[in-house]
Order: sequence, then C-alpha cells, then structure tokens
Amino acid sequence: MTESSVDLSVVVPCYNEEENIGPLVRELVEVLTPLGKSFEILFVDDCSTDRTVARVWEIRAEFPAVRLVRHTNNWGQSAAISTGFQMARGAILVTLDADLQNDPHDIPILLEYLSNADLVCGIRARRKDPWIRRLSSRIGNAFRNLITGDSIVDTGCSLRVLKREVVHELPRFNGLHRFLPTLARFQGFRVVEVPVNHRPRQFGKSKYGIGNRLWRGILDCLAVRWFKYRLFSSERTQKSHEE
Repeated sequence: MTESSVDLSVVVPCYNEEENIGPLVRELVEVLTPLGKSFEILFVDDCSTDRTVARVWEIRAEFPAVRLVRHTNNWGQSAAISTGFQMARGAILVTLDADLQNDPHDIPILLEYLSNADLVCGIRARRKDPWIRRLSSRIGNAFRNLITGDSIVDTGCSLRVLKREVVHELPRFNGLHRFLPTLARFQGFRVVEVPVNHRPRQFGKSKYGIGNRLWRGILDCLAVRWFKYRLFSSERTQKSHEE
C-alpha cells in the first residue's frame, strides 16, 4: 500500500447521470464517515454526453474524497468497473451504480460479512424495476448458472464489496461485471450473497435492456464456461512450485 492509499474505495461507473451525482455523493459521505475509515469515491465516466463530468468536478469542490477518471470512448460498464479497479487506492473495494437504485446504507452491512468472505454481493430484494426487466434478469440468471455451474442468485446487482486481492485474478473483458462473483469462485475466493434494498430510479433512464444484452450474454456464458476449465490461479501455480 502506498502513502496515498485509503481503507475503502467506492467505484462508481457512470454514463449520463448528471442529476444523480450530487445526491449519491452526499449519501455516500453520510454513510461512510461514521465508519471511521479513510475512503475515496471514484467515478469512472464512460464518455458521458451530458453534464455528468461537470457535476463530479462541482461536488469534488465540496468533498475532496471524490475522484474522477474519464474514458475517451464509450466502452461500457465492464470497462468502467475494470478501470475503477485499476485506479482505486483502497484495500477494500465497493461497487455500486450511479443511478441511486443501490442503497449506500447497505454498505456497512456488506462490510461486516467481508470478515468471513472475499467478495460480498447484494441480492436486490423487492426490485423496483419494470416487470420485463425483472423477468429477463431471472431468465438470464438461470441460464448463466446452468452454463457456468454456479449458483449466484442476482448477477445483475452492482452493489458489492470485495478485497483487493480478488481483482488481481480477474480477466478483463466486456461483460465482466455480470460474471465477477462466478469468476471469483472459480479462482477459489469465498463469495457470499446478502439481501439489500433496491430503490426506483428517480432521474435519467436505464442504459441497458433486453436487446443489448441477450445475444452478448449468451456468448459470454459460453466463454466463461470455457474459461472455467482452462484457468489456473497464481495460488495453484505457487503451490505446484513449492511441491
């Protein structure tokens, strides 16, 4: 860890979420400050076309813990999360969406579970999304688990906390965010799922739908299944060397 490191990094991918930036930062600061840990809030802007970047700079003047990394092209959510993992300075990483649907007040609860796990994932209880999105998520979760042999309940929940060592073993690809818990389990890390609150979107609109996820998701599942049987972790190679 370097002198500029912090205890906790909150990684927030964002794309055209200008109205949500201020409320999200204020709520995160309200929740994280009582924990007594040093923290940063790292926004990864995926080439927004609205005032998202300007709003991040404005809120940073009020809260110096805010940081901003910008993509030069719109690469998608997985790329933004991967960039955030690379640039984050925390020993513990937190991910959540910028749309205010994830509840920051659940973060302390997930952190408690991290004492006996390497990655703690939220399960969205009583989702506040349209029925078609809920249905497509159930079908997608079932298909992913069938193909990968995993048992993750809610792969679409972005609210997660994890130890930094987990990301050292993760491959980088478009679709990573949906398979992060599965890939962590493949590598031998302990994964726990915990019910969390889910809130309706107040500002902006969803960037993801069935049409832009269906076929890509199927191909990603097949790729992850292949990866499962071809991977080797650094832990395994080190044990082999010691023997």
